[in-house]
Amino acid sequence: MDRGVEVVQVQVAASGLRLDRALADAVPQISRERMKALISSGQVSDAAGVLHRDPARKTEAGQAFAIALPRPAPAHNEAQAIPLVIAYEDEHLIVVDKPAGLVVHPAAGNLDGTLVNALLHHCGGSLSGIGGVARPGIVHRIDKDTSGLMVAAKHDRAHEGLARQFAAHSIDRRYKAIVQGRPAPPAGTVDAPLARSPANRKKIAIVPGGKRAVTHYRTLSPLRHAALVECRLETGRTHQVRVHMASLGHSLLGDPVYGRTTHPLRGPLETLNFRRQALHAAHLGFIHPINSSALTFDSELPADMQELFNILRV
Repeated sequence: MDRGVEVVQVQVAASGLRLDRALADAVPQISRERMKALISSGQVSDAAGVLHRDPARKTEAGQAFAIALPRPAPAHNEAQAIPLVIAYEDEHLIVVDKPAGLVVHPAAGNLDGTLVNALLHHCGGSLSGIGGVARPGIVHRIDKDTSGLMVAAKHDRAHEGLARQFAAHSIDRRYKAIVQGRPAPPAGTVDAPLARSPANRKKIAIVPGGKRAVTHYRTLSPLRHAALVECRLETGRTHQVRVHMASLGHSLLGDPVYGRTTHPLRGPLETLNFRRQALHAAHLGFIHPINSSALTFDSELPADMQELFNILRV
């Protein structure tokens, strides 16, 4: 095995199991997904020194394997003392109420000052490594200029448990949005596949053959030339609410990408200097990935959206 690794010796307890499952059972501090990646990358060998790269190969009871655990890549993200609003926290996960304007993780143009930098400081570096050094702890994300609730994982088991719920669409995510016009009917469902726009790769569009995307919406309050709506996500695609509501002719107020402000609404937006899409992740519900308790969280409209709501109130 290569230098700079920790070698763990294990013995398989049962026959007929997939190799990744058998080894994850033998070393519970390593998640099955990470074990699968270790096997595929040639970090697992048998007693004779033969590498095994197929995570699905079946095992035999008593087989011995050596697992090479590479040293963790140094985290390039700097822990920064950025204030956070914490809705919930335990040793497994943390739920934050993200303000508009805060980028979730570092990327070109935003190398620091992100939610990840804030979480590294707050959690003392104790975050899931599944997202890699760029996205430690990040299970899902919301746009920079969208506010509201997000959950982050502190270790891989929590990350995997949450990721399974997101994949199964069992996470209860509800957004509040202020849209142009009043949807008719006032409630309904948009089931339209999303993908990168063929015309503009920086935008998401409804594209046949794209990933299935389903948004359930209902009007909460009619406003002047607008409405406050709740959008419940059955799926969670990039820009899903923004694109789906725009497809109905009710784009989000302030949306610089998918909306064009109609004349009656320009004045209120200018008066308030409102410069972002009026979208807030207001409700988050999921099953705790470790203790299986049901958790639900609600977040009130942030001040800028509340002001916009007030000025448009009928």
